Amino acid sequence: MGPQGRPRPFQDTPTASGLPMGPQYRTHPFQDPLPGPGVHQGLRDLVVWLSCAVASMEGSLGDGAKDKPFHTATPLLESWALSQVAGVKVFLKCENVQPSGSFKIRGIGHLVGRVSRIPRLDLALAVTPFLPFTDGEEGMQPLRGNAGISAAYAARKLGIAATIVLPEGTSPQVVRRLQGEGAEVQLHGKVWDEANLRAQELAKRDGWVNIPPFDHPLLWEGHGSLVQELKAALGTPPGAVVLAVGGGGLLAGVAAGLVEVGWQHVPIIAMETRGAHCLNAAIKAGRPVTLPGITSVAKCLGAKTVATRAFECTQEFKVLSEVVEDVEAVNATQRFLDDERMLVEPACGAALAAVYSGLLGRLQAEGHLSPSLSSVVVIVCGGNSIDSQELQALKAMAVSPACHASESGTFFRAQYESDLLHEAPLQCSQ
Repeated sequence: MGPQGRPRPFQDTPTASGLPMGPQYRTHPFQDPLPGPGVHQGLRDLVVWLSCAVASMEGSLGDGAKDKPFHTATPLLESWALSQVAGVKVFLKCENVQPSGSFKIRGIGHLVGRVSRIPRLDLALAVTPFLPFTDGEEGMQPLRGNAGISAAYAARKLGIAATIVLPEGTSPQVVRRLQGEGAEVQLHGKVWDEANLRAQELAKRDGWVNIPPFDHPLLWEGHGSLVQELKAALGTPPGAVVLAVGGGGLLAGVAAGLVEVGWQHVPIIAMETRGAHCLNAAIKAGRPVTLPGITSVAKCLGAKTVATRAFECTQEFKVLSEVVEDVEAVNATQRFLDDERMLVEPACGAALAAVYSGLLGRLQAEGHLSPSLSSVVVIVCGGNSIDSQELQALKAMAVSPACHASESGTFFRAQYESDLLHEAPLQCSQ
């Protein structure tokens, strides 16, 4: 369906895992997704083996706690500095100031809140704070995950005990943050796969639920609240919405939100870094594909396969898929710190690079965007996975001998010089 048509509902959308979704949870966005009869089987249908994190939850909840959203309405700030660079008014939707540090709390909090309404149910949440990440001699690097932090935060706000299983060698910073949210952290196995097996074992228990980090309609519904806030603040639609894509949950949620407010014609600029560009690869292949590995320094974009629903959005909306290099994302992170006094992760830098790299102007010149844009909204998705020391290390890594300059002056990792990773960025305007 073209961008002018109304996208079809989510009822028949499978999860990226390929596992079945119980009929109780096949839902159109913004309809009541509460499960019907056979709830326990329906909950087991939600198990998605995407993660090494499992949380066990116990307790009784009051209706007020269940109905109250976990996210906050975040600021929408006009950026003078980015507007000067872009030549068009740029607004920043600051999801980095959410209580959990990222937009993830909108979707994960919404999903946790909905399933927690089921009486006398002990829940187990499986999210994805870690993914395999190859970095030369360093081997498997643990990733700091916004999804895990958001799940722990939601559990704490609901007054429920949570246990999260992670691989040995996990960053102490991650463990401390999760413990600070009230979660019990178990370290199991040497690598992600071993921790994931433990997660699968625990999730077989009756009444336990795996909650995916990006691939479920309730997550997309929760993320859609962001667009409702944009409508309330702006009144009129922007010329484009710029966002970063990892597994595709934010893209699917923003698309659903645009439909809800009648803005489905607004172009979405979907930004990825090379080496984590699962959406761009899927568009080129005509179907979701699996990347050979995650090589980008934008570790929070570390999904090797994009959610099926996110891929479908490229066929139903005007989605412009763009890939930037690590050095562009890291440089955008540094410039944003200088311009706006906010330190965000390189995953967010990928979205900011749409402005700092001159991409918006190129898309206008090529006819993909209107030459007279009213405004552009950039979603500042999060800032958990970064500190000043790591930013300096990333800047050094982005221009290290492990990378080299292409003819266009951008950089990419030499060890992944394949046709898949070196095709030119794609604008998909279906």
